[in-house]
Amino acid sequence: MAENWVETTAGDLRRWADERGEKVDGQGAQLLLDLAGREMGLDGPDALTPGALRELLLEVFPETVVAGADEVPSVLDTLRTVVAFLGDTDEVPEARAAELAAEIDRLAPEFAEVVAETDSAERQVAAEVVAGLMEADGVPLDDQDAVEEWMREFEALPDEERYARAEEYLRRTEELVVPPVRLAPAAELADAARRSALTAEVRALAEWTGERALNELDELTAADAEAAVAALGLATPRRLPGTDVEDQADLPELHRLWWAATEAEVIRAEGGKAAPGPALGDLDGDDDERALALWLRLLDSVAVPEHDPSDGLDAIELVQNELTGVLIHLYEQEEPATAGELADALLGHVAEAYDVSDERSLAEAVRDALALELDDLARWGVVEPAGDGGRTLTPLGVWGVRELLLSDGFTAPVVGALAGAPAAELVAGLAWHRPDTADEEIDGWLASHDVKDAAADLLDVMRGGGPGARNLAAAVLHRVGPEAAPVVRAAQEHPLVSPYAALWLNAVGDPSGRELSRAEYLWVFVDTVAGMLETAEPEEAVAAALVDTPPGAEMQDMVDELWRTDHPGVADVLEALGDHHPDKATAKAARTAAYKARSARAAGNGGV
Repeated sequence: MAENWVETTAGDLRRWADERGEKVDGQGAQLLLDLAGREMGLDGPDALTPGALRELLLEVFPETVVAGADEVPSVLDTLRTVVAFLGDTDEVPEARAAELAAEIDRLAPEFAEVVAETDSAERQVAAEVVAGLMEADGVPLDDQDAVEEWMREFEALPDEERYARAEEYLRRTEELVVPPVRLAPAAELADAARRSALTAEVRALAEWTGERALNELDELTAADAEAAVAALGLATPRRLPGTDVEDQADLPELHRLWWAATEAEVIRAEGGKAAPGPALGDLDGDDDERALALWLRLLDSVAVPEHDPSDGLDAIELVQNELTGVLIHLYEQEEPATAGELADALLGHVAEAYDVSDERSLAEAVRDALALELDDLARWGVVEPAGDGGRTLTPLGVWGVRELLLSDGFTAPVVGALAGAPAAELVAGLAWHRPDTADEEIDGWLASHDVKDAAADLLDVMRGGGPGARNLAAAVLHRVGPEAAPVVRAAQEHPLVSPYAALWLNAVGDPSGRELSRAEYLWVFVDTVAGMLETAEPEEAVAAALVDTPPGAEMQDMVDELWRTDHPGVADVLEALGDHHPDKATAKAARTAAYKARSARAAGNGGV
């Protein structure tokens, strides 16, 4: 077992160093031996070849160990001591020990580069997580004293609590990502905001109100409210005979506009008096930025009225409380959604979030209320008809909903924003794109980069990233022209890049291109599925992976071979195939192969 030789070798190394009066980093040596035995599956010191050493330093160590660039010399010195010990005690032949020592020296610059890149990426991620946690706790990032106090309290927490908070933040952050959208030019959006009926209605209310006395709630009196409704032509609720308007809240359409106008400071209402607010001039002003900002404040007020559920909600109030969810649904959909589809989605949420006694009557009322709200949103320029009875967001609606999402902490990418980004940011961002917007994003990125520089940057991502990043980078690389061939040829020696480089070179007709060996083909298949499993559910990943795989018995034979593949994710891939492959015989073969892969790794007899 790997544990036996690792423990024995680590103990012998410490005694050997003591006898020679030499210092050795015992914990560091134990870690390196653990990686070789448990992570790589080596069954003893004799299995430590120059190739295995390369894998240890350039793949396994960076992926497994959190280390700073300043620790590289110490790690290499410890590894040199381990190799010297193995040679001096005849655990490996003298010639092998010399080869290993020479390989350490050859790998040192590349190892330092890989660790530095990994360290930089990890530090950046850690800094972003800490900043996100601070913001979630309401700590202003520009308040140095508050930041330092928060950091002292956070660092004083037990490790388990800090890790748990970070994990929860990352989980929530991943949930708060919406698909990328295209935005219209700011001038077009500002013009649409000025022409919006929402702007017109608020302007009309402000002009009608002028300067007048208000009631004790700083709202229009009942008489004025009824007069305003008549003057503005607003809808009024049906009333039982004999019931009167007691205040403007009894006229919900007016009340909603009044709330929006006062919140946006188009109307100033205080001390029992109404007067034109400081933002009134921005409704028709020439400043596009101010016009958009004002329209957004109006939209925020009318789309998020926040009726108090404890007071009891009628169907219209309930729908208004959930209207942002309807807007997000429209924002995330690739195709227009019908009113019925939106109502079904809304009712599904209502059933989970509210205690409903009469679902049937509520469903009918909610559908009617949603239809009214959709009409309002269409009048205000937020949604528009599309397709066969469908609804979609207008360009102004897309912009407005995105701004509301950003203010609520969502990550809401814009198509084209990655054009000037580093390759690593492009690849990370592509994970959230649909195929059509991904193609557009890649085209923009390639257009802004030199061909050879683009290829070199993508290959760097493939060397240092996981399967998901490697697959996306390889997909982008295939869009790079043949002028990049010298750069790709030079990268063929790296084990993680070699099969992808061969495929690219072959595709562009370069003389150094070649067909993949069977082992390489299987490795690429595992790498591809492992990458899909990073961002998709296993069932979805398997379905996508099977599109280009051979059918029937040929696929079963392939599964039988996969467990021997030298890829750290092979067991997980086989397990996913075993759980979700539609052919029962192939699924059974995959489950058996997954067991073999895990057993081989545990026993130190890894794939060939």
